[in-house]
Amino acid sequence: MGLIDKLDNKVSKTIGSLALLLVMVLLPLRVDNYVQNVLWNAMFYMLLALGLNVIVGYCGLCDLGYAAKFAIGAYTTGVLMKSFSWNFWLTLPVSMLISAITAAIVGGATLKLRSDYLAIVTLGFAEIVRISVRNMSITGSASGLIAISRPSLFGIRLTRITHWYYVFLVLVLMFIFITYRIRHSRFGRALTYIREDEDAAQAMGINTTKYKLYAYIIGAVLGGITGSFYAVKMTNISPTSFDFTQSANILLAVILGGMGKIPGVIVGAAFFAIFPELFRDIPIIGEMRMLFFGILLIVVMITRPQGLWPERKQRM
Repeated sequence: MGLIDKLDNKVSKTIGSLALLLVMVLLPLRVDNYVQNVLWNAMFYMLLALGLNVIVGYCGLCDLGYAAKFAIGAYTTGVLMKSFSWNFWLTLPVSMLISAITAAIVGGATLKLRSDYLAIVTLGFAEIVRISVRNMSITGSASGLIAISRPSLFGIRLTRITHWYYVFLVLVLMFIFITYRIRHSRFGRALTYIREDEDAAQAMGINTTKYKLYAYIIGAVLGGITGSFYAVKMTNISPTSFDFTQSANILLAVILGGMGKIPGVIVGAAFFAIFPELFRDIPIIGEMRMLFFGILLIVVMITRPQGLWPERKQRM
């Protein structure tokens, strides 16, 4: 009977996921550009939150500078396209490679630190990246890079918000698949052991520094990919888009949804991006919507400190 219940539960989840996917695919046919733009913004935060979830949710590392990861990807793509006239799709491997190398250098020197010390280092690294791109001429200095050309896909130039809606929907599905495979692999189980008790994991023979470095690199690569697509979608990027507030927002989406839980992280990112927009056009309330949003976040953190959709162990 237990096996039948598990199969029924799995079938129900599959049907629900396919139904939700069908709704997301058909939604642009029924809503205007403004709603599509809000949904695109939500998917953008989903990508960043899924990448950070590998570092924070799976491995338990405290990263306060995740904006630097997707800043590296965005500026790599922007510089190659503006200064060297590269095709966008050819910049993606370079963006991933630079993100991985940077993460390996920074992570290799700092991941032996724990807790508050690691948080300070990641915050400092993010500020170094932001200040560096602000003061280099090749990155456009404080003005940033402007008029980045948009790419083509299957002969279609990606200029409309509907195009970018579907591109980011595909990216979200890809990131979900990648992070799901990581979570249910031997590597993912090792990360879970490190998150729960690093000393015990080390005593069991797990090379904690190596596994934490791998998680840090994977999270950075996912952030770099997101940054590359962000650059060509926005066509303009500047250092103000990658400040500490952005890093805090991404971390907040992960914590709000439930660290380590993929559906929870998606819900947290969607809630963070969509909820303030629901009240934008309401008189008086619209002007104070961010105040109400902040109060609601405090209430959620007090009543559900484990997140909106936590892992089963954390929920128990």
